[in-house]
Amino acid sequence: MAIAESVLEIVLATARGSAAARVSTVWLELGALSQVEVRALAFCFDAVTRGSVAEGAALEIVTLPGEAWCMPCGDRVALAKLGEPCPRCGSFQLQVLSGEEMRVKEIAIA
Repeated sequence: MAIAESVLEIVLATARGSAAARVSTVWLELGALSQVEVRALAFCFDAVTRGSVAEGAALEIVTLPGEAWCMPCGDRVALAKLGEPCPRCGSFQLQVLSGEEMRVKEIAIA
C-alpha cells in the first residue's frame, strides 16, 4: 500500500504541475529483483487513486531484468530472483547490478 501511495504522490504532483484534469495511464518500471508483488501493487493502486484525478487510470508495469556480478567468475549474469546462485558457476557471491529499481517512467494526462 505504501508503494502505491508513493506512486500516487508522484502522479498527483505531475498532474498539478501540468494543470491536468485527469490521468489516464501510469507506466511504472519495476525491477525483477525489487520483491514487489505486481498484482498486489495493482490492487493497491486502484484503491489509493479513488477520488483523485488518477481514478480509473491504467497501471502499466514494465518489468526490468535482474543482473548481478559474480565474484568468483568475474562475469555479469542474469538473475531472475534474489537468493539464486550464479547460473555459470553456482556461487552465491553475487553483487546485484540492476533489477531492484522502481520508477514512474511516464504519465499520460488529459
